[in-house]
Amino acid sequence: MELKSNVPPGPIEQKWTRHKFDMKLVNPANKRKYTVIVVGSGLAGASAAATMAELGYQVQCYCYQDTPRRAHSIAAQGGINAAKNYQNDGDSVFRLFYDTVKGGDFRSREGNVHRLAEVSVNIIDQCVAQGVPFAREYGGMLSNRSFGGAQVSRTFYARGQTGQQLLLGAYQALERQIGLGAVKMFTRHEMQELILVDGRARGIVTRDMITGKIESHIADAVVLATGGYGTVFYLATYAKGCNGTAIWRAYKKGAAFGNPCYTQIHPTCIPVTGEHQSKLTLMSESLRNDGRIWVPKKKGDARSPGQIPEDERDYYLERKYPSFGNLAPRDISSRAAKAVCDDGRGVGSTGLGVYLDFADAIQRLGEATIRERYGNLFDMYERITGENPYKVPMRIYPAAHYTMGGLWVDYNLMSTIPGLFVLGEANFSDHGANRLGASALMQGLADGYFILPYTIGNYFASNKFEKLAGAHAAFKSGETSTAARVQKVLSINGQRTVDSFHRELGSIMWEFCGMGRNEKGLQTALQKIPALREEFWKNVRVLGEGEEINQSLEKAGRVADFLELGELMCLDALERRESCGGHFREEFQTEDGEALRDDEKFCHVAAWEFAGDAKKPVRHVEPLAFENVHLQTRSYK
Repeated sequence: MELKSNVPPGPIEQKWTRHKFDMKLVNPANKRKYTVIVVGSGLAGASAAATMAELGYQVQCYCYQDTPRRAHSIAAQGGINAAKNYQNDGDSVFRLFYDTVKGGDFRSREGNVHRLAEVSVNIIDQCVAQGVPFAREYGGMLSNRSFGGAQVSRTFYARGQTGQQLLLGAYQALERQIGLGAVKMFTRHEMQELILVDGRARGIVTRDMITGKIESHIADAVVLATGGYGTVFYLATYAKGCNGTAIWRAYKKGAAFGNPCYTQIHPTCIPVTGEHQSKLTLMSESLRNDGRIWVPKKKGDARSPGQIPEDERDYYLERKYPSFGNLAPRDISSRAAKAVCDDGRGVGSTGLGVYLDFADAIQRLGEATIRERYGNLFDMYERITGENPYKVPMRIYPAAHYTMGGLWVDYNLMSTIPGLFVLGEANFSDHGANRLGASALMQGLADGYFILPYTIGNYFASNKFEKLAGAHAAFKSGETSTAARVQKVLSINGQRTVDSFHRELGSIMWEFCGMGRNEKGLQTALQKIPALREEFWKNVRVLGEGEEINQSLEKAGRVADFLELGELMCLDALERRESCGGHFREEFQTEDGEALRDDEKFCHVAAWEFAGDAKKPVRHVEPLAFENVHLQTRSYK
């Protein structure tokens, strides 16, 4: 396997402009001849499907939800970054580029990141034109706030509902194309197989989640925009349906998997309270603009927060990182919260929590202002915990939230399988080892609206395509293997539920491949996961039939994939003998507990190639070069 990044030559600020001119075009009349499959209808998928249909391509879009509006992009809260510099506070395309490379701990590809920063300014214009109701200043100008890892205000937002409002904009664009007949929408269809013909991606096999029917779908290119795989941890901020099946199927067909161990832990989530929970709830990072994070200075201090005087509180982020304070990046803030809790100064019944306190902001700005900025987030917190955050501090703790790893793609967003493009969180490309807050929405829309429509046209114009029929042997084989997998899991008839396996896997992953990782723990996980997977295939119990609505069957397929993906994550974390961003190997840290990179040995992307079931995958390397933002120790102090 050869990893060609295909980043164009020339000065970094000219690469994308020059590349757009150098790419081949498809004339409008010929676009109608090409069919594109888009799997996923979140920000990346909906924007890509709508834009390509607008250009004239024939588009088929698939999602497992009952409507594209239920894609998990709707759950994003705090905002979307763009280098508009409306505040005149020193922002620029280059500063957003710099902050993103630094935030990713110098483990991302410079060319992709600079393009993302360039395109960011167009995204806001696109969304405003669609009617997205961004917050505005009194005079009508779009408002901005700051997020972690930046010292400027570049985050556009719609209260705490930014993902929902952006998705509604993309959804309306998609629905317009559905109404025009340019997009065929397939809801409640889950991808089961990627189909290759002559080494190229030419279609997918799906299972109709209502009837159980297994069907083939043919296209000239396939686009995966299926989100991340963080639900491997079981307790995560993802929706319960989020899964890694689509990208895992592609990986097993030859698509390289980039940096699977790079997972993000979000510092501001509602803490775990007991075994009854099946997921965790995010509290937007935007809250850290006005909330101050602290714990008692004294171990085991069980007094209510109002009884702890100011001089007995440790505002540990402000103390340790005075330049960024409570807006230190997510990986650093999460580890700092874990450290004070491990020190015995955590709050709440479990001791796994810290305070996020708005008392100072309410006194300074008034409750009405805080309610205007964050009202829906405060309401959500109160509904879940029964506590009023206007009166008492929120309790928060880190939780699994995002995956920076994903299928490896080149500059054109194409995987190692020709014709298979991967967008948004499903690919590995733009965030390195840690994602800055408000950059997920930016990447998803950049990929869908402004990058893929150019690069997929170049792919079409550069290749010839054989006309295929559903009777082609590759599609029949895909349908057969899908049916066999469904029948296999239904026939086990064991004693354990799917959820019990998922919960146990999540516990292993969180303990040994979570916020802190070490060689002994990872080796332990690499013994436990195969044993758990073996038991799954002998002892899982899936009720019902395949030819009906069967949520237990759906979950079983996804958990089976997580039991393989979790092993790859641990293997990747074991091989990367350094600390960088969200990947914190406890053996590799500075004297004051910060991540210690090894640029000589690990300044590269690790891309894994599937070698067959029960065989160790092959680790390939894409070296990373830093010509515009030079390698340096990452510091937010």
